[in-house]
Amino acid sequence: MNTWKKMLVLFLALAMMVVAAACSRGNSATKETPGGAEGDAAVSDTVKVWTYPVHQAYEDELKQLIPEFMKQHPNIKVEFEVLSWAEGPKKFDVALNAGNPPDIYYGGLSGAYVNTGMVVPLDGYLTQEIKDDYEPGILEFGQIQGKQYMLPLTSGQWEWGGNKRILEEAGIDWKSIQQNGWSWTEFTELAKKMTKKLPDNSMQYGLVTDGTSLDFSQLITKNAGLVDLVDESGKFIWNDDRILDSLNFVDSLMKDGIMPKETGALTPQQRTQMFYDGKAAIISKAIPYYDTMIANRNKDIEAGKANGEKIEFILLPVPHHDKHPAKTYTTSEGYMMFQQKNGKDEQHLKNVFLVLDFLTGAQGGNSSNELCLPFTRKSQAKAFEDKGKATQHNWDAAVNFSQNPAPSVENKVGLDVSSKMKQFREQVQKPAFQALFAGEKTPQQIAEEFKAKGEQMFGG
Repeated sequence: MNTWKKMLVLFLALAMMVVAAACSRGNSATKETPGGAEGDAAVSDTVKVWTYPVHQAYEDELKQLIPEFMKQHPNIKVEFEVLSWAEGPKKFDVALNAGNPPDIYYGGLSGAYVNTGMVVPLDGYLTQEIKDDYEPGILEFGQIQGKQYMLPLTSGQWEWGGNKRILEEAGIDWKSIQQNGWSWTEFTELAKKMTKKLPDNSMQYGLVTDGTSLDFSQLITKNAGLVDLVDESGKFIWNDDRILDSLNFVDSLMKDGIMPKETGALTPQQRTQMFYDGKAAIISKAIPYYDTMIANRNKDIEAGKANGEKIEFILLPVPHHDKHPAKTYTTSEGYMMFQQKNGKDEQHLKNVFLVLDFLTGAQGGNSSNELCLPFTRKSQAKAFEDKGKATQHNWDAAVNFSQNPAPSVENKVGLDVSSKMKQFREQVQKPAFQALFAGEKTPQQIAEEFKAKGEQMFGG
């Protein structure tokens, strides 16, 4: 065989070796997981998840759960990123506006997301088994005008919280209040017993709130028979005796000295510090997670890492109007599915939903367990039975309070009405209550202002 023929044979042999090597590499694709890299020939789809530190150890929890999911579904690679509460929403908004959101995003459902056309309705993927697994009324948190856009992970509630020592020194039966609630009249009588001058001449107030947040006024009005600024049809309802009664109740708390005269200038941080310092018997906003937060603070005090009095926290219901039943302001956050501007095929969306369901399923119940909240799904309650972290009486109270939910109606009204509600809260509601705290306007003046502004913004 002459020289050129030998070279040709050698060249062909080398070429075949290169092709074989390339094929070998293609059949042993490498995927990166939170637990490391592993070979997996079946990986054919990637699902991107953006989430937040739902609780302190949530990222570590996902590092265990995600590999477990991928073992069950070797054709799906899940990439997740834990965003910061401070910067995450901005990052997501930029991605959404660019038409390139993640496949799955954690948060509260917003009509603004739906308006982009990139949130994928989940109704076509929900099985009856998943629907039946959710506790009654929970799935509705993820709906807008009857369509399902979010699978709830947690269902939170806004309550009030008390210092057990101060409550009991005043002879208050907090166990009865947890079970049966209390009216505005009952609360006022008891709060006066907890309002007094201390030996160091400082004041101990019956109640402390802040002047910068909306939650206090929302909690009071919901317990006066007002479901929200508007009803489910979008009609403005802060225009009758119920809103005037609410304003008069708050005004009486100020005049009786149950709340500090500088309430309008207090920040949420100052409000919390007053409660920690024993200068307030009751704090006006306390999620059940305060049980864990204050327990951790007590440990720091014992270890010499923090100063102050150890507190035994009591979860309390918001007092209700004497003529209207108690209501619990409930909210929910969970996972939503997004489709990018360039779109993906139907099989990809099915894979995304598998991840979505897994993240909110039985093992996802640890978020509610850590946050001391009632579980959103029956499978979660079963998985974490007898593993609860909340104090038993506070857990029982939270479950009891959740039986009378009063969520926002924003998910049931049109996007235009929802936008106007946000505008009213910031431009009318917040400054009006600040003026009430400061004594600059009377309840009657504010009620008339609400009625006029409401008719202007929402129609007669």
